[in-house]
Amino acid sequence: MANAASGMAVSDECKLRFLELKAKRIYRFIVFKIEQQQVVIDKLGGPNESYDDFNASFPPNECRYAVYDFDFTTDENCQKSKIFFIAWSPDASKVRMKMVYASSKDRFKRELDGIQFELQATDPSEMSLDIVKSRAF
Repeated sequence: MANAASGMAVSDECKLRFLELKAKRIYRFIVFKIEQQQVVIDKLGGPNESYDDFNASFPPNECRYAVYDFDFTTDENCQKSKIFFIAWSPDASKVRMKMVYASSKDRFKRELDGIQFELQATDPSEMSLDIVKSRAF
């Protein structure tokens, strides 16, 4: 379960909740954090929560990973959904924390099958709803 390169394990709950987000759509987003050499769930966002609620879930001085299920309607009036992976690494976070999150990101992302887009953000403006919309279309 642990990755030799980063030493990071991924809790089974992370994978299970992601599958529920993807297949059953019972969450709008999931925020993850690294705690005691393991990726764990920090926050689950219900299906009615907004992108602003999602953005407010990120601490200003700590790194996080997150997935967001973005619903939209195409120009042809089709309902679509895209799953975004976001690596949040604010400038104010500690260097060691940034290094741990950066070295563990790819392995963690591989555990979550079905991610369509990735964003890396150091500031809330780098993951604004406009950026998400522009990537989804």
